[in-house]
Amino acid sequence: MVVAVPYLLEVTTDAKGVTLKDQLIAYAASLPKAELHLHIEGSLEPELMFTLAQRNHTDIPFKSVEEVRAAYSFSNLQDFLDIYYQGMSVLNTEEDFFDLTMAYLNRVRTDNVRHTEIFFDPQGHTERGVAFDTAIGGILTALSLAKKQFGMTSKLIMCFLRHLPEEGAINTLHAAEPWLDRIDGVGLDSSELGHPPSKFERVFKAARERGLKLAAHAGEEGPPDYVYEALDLLHIDRLDHGNRSLEDDALVKRLVSEQMTLTVCPLSNLKLCVVDDMTAHPLKKMLDLGLRATVNSDDPSYFGGYMNDNFAAVITALDLCQDDIKTLAKNSFRGSFLSEGEIRAHLAAIDLFQ
Repeated sequence: MVVAVPYLLEVTTDAKGVTLKDQLIAYAASLPKAELHLHIEGSLEPELMFTLAQRNHTDIPFKSVEEVRAAYSFSNLQDFLDIYYQGMSVLNTEEDFFDLTMAYLNRVRTDNVRHTEIFFDPQGHTERGVAFDTAIGGILTALSLAKKQFGMTSKLIMCFLRHLPEEGAINTLHAAEPWLDRIDGVGLDSSELGHPPSKFERVFKAARERGLKLAAHAGEEGPPDYVYEALDLLHIDRLDHGNRSLEDDALVKRLVSEQMTLTVCPLSNLKLCVVDDMTAHPLKKMLDLGLRATVNSDDPSYFGGYMNDNFAAVITALDLCQDDIKTLAKNSFRGSFLSEGEIRAHLAAIDLFQ
C-alpha cells in the first residue's frame, strides 16, 4: 500500500523560477486519484495498435505510427468515433484485451491513480465476430493482476452503443449474465445526438433490477433535455460529461442537490470541439456552483493525455487553486462505486497532502 506524504505548496515563485501553476500541477500529480471515465478501447496507443495488427495479421489503413497520430485530427464526436471503431479491429484475442488493459493500468499507475472504473464496449467487438467472453476475460484478468501487483482497485462498466437499436443492448445484457458478479455497472456511450437516453429506458431498467450501477453519457453534444432523461428515465447513479447542464439553472440546482457526480473530460472536450479553447472550459464554474465535478481522460490515446495531463491542462488554463484541485481529487472517490469505508480511506489519504 502506498502511503501519502504531506505536500507543502509554496505561494510564490521559488528561487529556481518555478511558478505557482507549476507547483499546482506538481501538487495535482502527487495526489491519490480515481478515474471514473475511461474507455479502455480508447487507451489503445498507436504503438500497441501496430503490435497487435502484426500479431493477428490484421490489415490497418496506416503504414506507420506517425500516420496514426496524424489521423487523430477530429472536428466532432463522429469523426473521432469513425477512427475509434477502426482501431478496435486489432483486438481479437483474450491476450489482446489483456495487453490493452494492462498497458493502461501501468500507465495511470504513474499518475497516482489508485482506483479506476473502466468502460468497455462489448458490442464494438461482438458486432465484428469477437466473443463477449474473449473481451471481458482479457480485461478482467488484467484488472485482477493490477490489484495483486500494485494494489490498484477497479470496477468494470459495460457500455451500450447508443447508435445501435435498444434490442442489441438487451441482447448484450443477456450475454453478460454469466459475468454479472464481476460487472459493476452499465453505461451509455457512442454518438449522442439523435440518440436520447429515453431510447434505452427498458435495458437500463433491466440492469437496475439486476443490481448494477447506472451511468450514461449526456450533455456532451446533446442538450440539457438529455440530462433530464438520463436522470428521470434511466435513473442514473452518475452523469458522464454533463457540460451542457450549465445551460439550465434549474438542472444545475438539481444536480447539486442530488450530489450527482459529473465525470468531466477536459482534453476530450477540447479535442472534440465541445470547447473552443481550454480557457473557456466550464470546470471551474462547475466547482464554484457546487457541482461534484471530476477530472478524467476519456480516450487518452486519441485525445492527447492521461489523468495528470488533464489536470495540467485545466490548471494551466483556468484559475484553479489548491483547494479546487483537492476537491477534484476527493470528488473522484466520492463519485466512485466503492464502498463508503473505502471512500473514507482514500479521502483520509488525500488529507495528508497539505
